Amino acid sequence: MQYSQDDENFPLTRFESMLKTNNILFFDSNEFENIIHHYLENGKIALSKRAIKLGLEQHPTSINLRLFQVEILVIENKFKEADDLLDRLHDIEPTNEEIYIQKANVLSKQDKHQQAIDTLLIAIELSHTPEDDADLYALVGMEYLFLDQFENAIEYFQKCLESDTSDYSALHNIVYCYDFLNQNSEAIDYLNTFLNTNPYCEVAWHQLGRQYYTIKDYVKANTAFDFAIISDDTFVGAYIEKGKVLEKLKQYDEAIDNYKITLALEDPTSFALLRIGQCYDKLGQDELAIQFFKKTIDEDPLLDKGWVAITKFYTKRLNYQKALYYINKAVIIDGENVSYWKLYATVNKRLNLLEEAERGYKRALDLGNYELDTWLSRSDVLITLGEYDAGIYNLLQASEFYPENAEVEYRLAGLYFTLHQSEEGRFHLKNATRLNIDYNFIISELFPQLTDKPLIKAIITEAKKASN
Repeated sequence: MQYSQDDENFPLTRFESMLKTNNILFFDSNEFENIIHHYLENGKIALSKRAIKLGLEQHPTSINLRLFQVEILVIENKFKEADDLLDRLHDIEPTNEEIYIQKANVLSKQDKHQQAIDTLLIAIELSHTPEDDADLYALVGMEYLFLDQFENAIEYFQKCLESDTSDYSALHNIVYCYDFLNQNSEAIDYLNTFLNTNPYCEVAWHQLGRQYYTIKDYVKANTAFDFAIISDDTFVGAYIEKGKVLEKLKQYDEAIDNYKITLALEDPTSFALLRIGQCYDKLGQDELAIQFFKKTIDEDPLLDKGWVAITKFYTKRLNYQKALYYINKAVIIDGENVSYWKLYATVNKRLNLLEEAERGYKRALDLGNYELDTWLSRSDVLITLGEYDAGIYNLLQASEFYPENAEVEYRLAGLYFTLHQSEEGRFHLKNATRLNIDYNFIISELFPQLTDKPLIKAIITEAKKASN
């Protein structure tokens, strides 16, 4: 309940005036309940406790005020005291459903979710208004979610919607459960059934479209989002999702139109700006593409996809200097982003700035990017730089993540032979040819000076004969 601070007739204003003057005024128990509820809603715990204390002094037998006292104890993690108080209240009013609801809350806070469910089911049995029990069903559903019992959770969230068809939180939870169970067809069946009786529910149409999108039925997804927009032509999420579907259908002009509608309905989002840029890129409209990529990074400098998109845009067009300019700005903004460092390395390598390229690959590895191509790319740069020992160390680290990998073994063999460590070279080359003889070209590509070495030629020739 909202109170106006300017109206002296409202209980909240009178109560706060009483606190300032120390004059004791009388409030009925309902007024105290509304005052306490207001303070709890606004996170004013100290004032809530003060109101409960004064309320109980004037109405010592009020069960509802005692239940607010339980809420405070739960907030303060005083579960034993809360439980004891609930037991005393139960002795006084054993059929009060609110006592069971609070008891379930205490149990849930202590991770006793099955006991909480059993207690909530008793509250449902005691309910005198079964048509208004959506909140109770939702609480049971949430407890089942805590237990990862998604089928049971679905059952109770569905009961919520049966009680209150506008409970969109329950609808989202139902779809979440189906998603978790990878039951897209079941979700689609349920949503279609729900829409048969609620044909103008834009949220249900939106969720149905997302399910069709997941199973790659883009035509039906598009239709569902159309109905969501018909139901609510200001539904920004539906335009966004419809845009994504149209991209999949390669209808880029129409996708742009939908994304632009979202820009008109609310403040521009970096996501919509980025998608518009991507669509213009696919349409070959370079000037508009780069315009929207720039708007994206201006709108949200922390959105890595924006910086990646603009860097790749210039890289694809072989404009490596421009690409380097933007990826340099990106790593200054966020030096912990692996995607940035991989791109930084790639662009520098294209510009033959090998020391910077090596730095990029190393930084990516330091940040936990252990993809095979990162290890291999770094080793290839180190080989070109003549940093053979560092190359070996890098590849030995890679072999811990990718044991028995032919590409790693050929490179190790070449490096050891280059350093005149023939025994190690022989060992790794035999390993490499055993794993995959077809990759033997790595030796001639990365180590052309070794191509005519008799020992290497003999090992490769022998392996080729054995593979035939």
